[in-house]
Amino acid sequence: MAVAANRLSEIRGGFVVAEHGKVVAEIALPVAGLMSDRPYEWVRETLIPLRAAAKSLGGTLDEPFLQLAFLPLPVIPHLKISDRGMIDVDAFEIIDP
Repeated sequence: MAVAANRLSEIRGGFVVAEHGKVVAEIALPVAGLMSDRPYEWVRETLIPLRAAAKSLGGTLDEPFLQLAFLPLPVIPHLKISDRGMIDVDAFEIIDP
């Protein structure tokens, strides 16, 4: 886990797939950690090995990183994760641990 988190910090956000302490695929998304400053063709091509790496580790979702991209957005219902903790979007409040 630390390898992936450290790499995400180095590339200023995005997605990383790591296995046995080694990064096997990544995409840098330096604009707010969610968007690329590269052409969409580059993003599309870079997502191919990223998806394959996730699938090789047992992932079953066709678009696993799309689901992850929405998880931190506190404005998308119902429960979300933010830098302040778990958010109940419907009640518009932070859930106490």
